[in-house]
Amino acid sequence: MPLGEAYRILAAFVRSMDDHIVQPRARPLAQLPIIAKACSATKNGYILADTVPNGCFANAKDHIFVCMERSEFFSTQAGRTINAPRQTCSRFGIGEVVRHRIFDFRGVVFDVDPVFANSEEWYQSIPEDMRPPRDQPYYHLLAENEDESYVAYVSQGNLIADMEGGPVDHPTVPQLFEQFKDGRYRMRRSLTH
Repeated sequence: MPLGEAYRILAAFVRSMDDHIVQPRARPLAQLPIIAKACSATKNGYILADTVPNGCFANAKDHIFVCMERSEFFSTQAGRTINAPRQTCSRFGIGEVVRHRIFDFRGVVFDVDPVFANSEEWYQSIPEDMRPPRDQPYYHLLAENEDESYVAYVSQGNLIADMEGGPVDHPTVPQLFEQFKDGRYRMRRSLTH
């Protein structure tokens, strides 16, 4: 099979994953009909080795494709494993300057959690009538108000874009960001991957 055709089939497979019943367990590649077209038969099953450059030549029984609707990561801040959706849309990116919707502070985003990933104690300290849902992105900010600079952890629902447009006067900003240009900061190259 031509290499371009194999890539087309693989791309179609990825797009069609929502059409398959997603199981929280691994499934051999050959069990997925669209991917089997791009595979070659061996005595142990199917492999992609001769259709994908630099493909793995292990036994087909070692080729497992895992479909996950959710993923997990360990949060040192929370001290526990966090279960998050496979895909999350964040409204703000690293380096963007934002403002709190209710309280008078602004800050620059330096990290994003796909869902709430702080301690239970921190979450319970928020008054119940103001407590945001856990299943939305949460942002780590180098924040400032008129009196002080600090680090804030804020839900997406409580943030808006900062219309002031100026830089954030936080002592840690120069350690994480190179420059402020066009209303946002650029992360230091040494900190990106």
